[in-house]
Amino acid sequence: QVQLVESGGGLVQAGGSLRLSCAASGRIFSINAMGWYRQAPGKQRELVATMTTGGTTNYADSVKGRFTISRDNAKNAAYLQMNSLKPEDTAVYYCNIRGEVPYGWNYWGQGTQVTVSS
Repeated sequence: QVQLVESGGGLVQAGGSLRLSCAASGRIFSINAMGWYRQAPGKQRELVATMTTGGTTNYADSVKGRFTISRDNAKNAAYLQMNSLKPEDTAVYYCNIRGEVPYGWNYWGQGTQVTVSS
């Protein structure tokens, strides 16, 4: 019943910007953290950025200073502002939410393609 809808992906030139959005809906008790992961062709899925409900953030070194994660707890939404994009950022970006109430759970979105051309 829980669904994550991602939007904002697309094609952009190097140095450009994109803003990804993720909205969670359904029967959600309490979200502990929301985040973004990405997977490039032939590579493992990797963490991009996460944010706990309390506001603690964690960024991959490769995106630190360029990407900013934010959230709207009331809307169960997460955002990823991506600036100074590089071709190496090309990947499918996935929204993730997790919580512990009433028990541990984890959900993923379908992913949105981000392509950065040189």
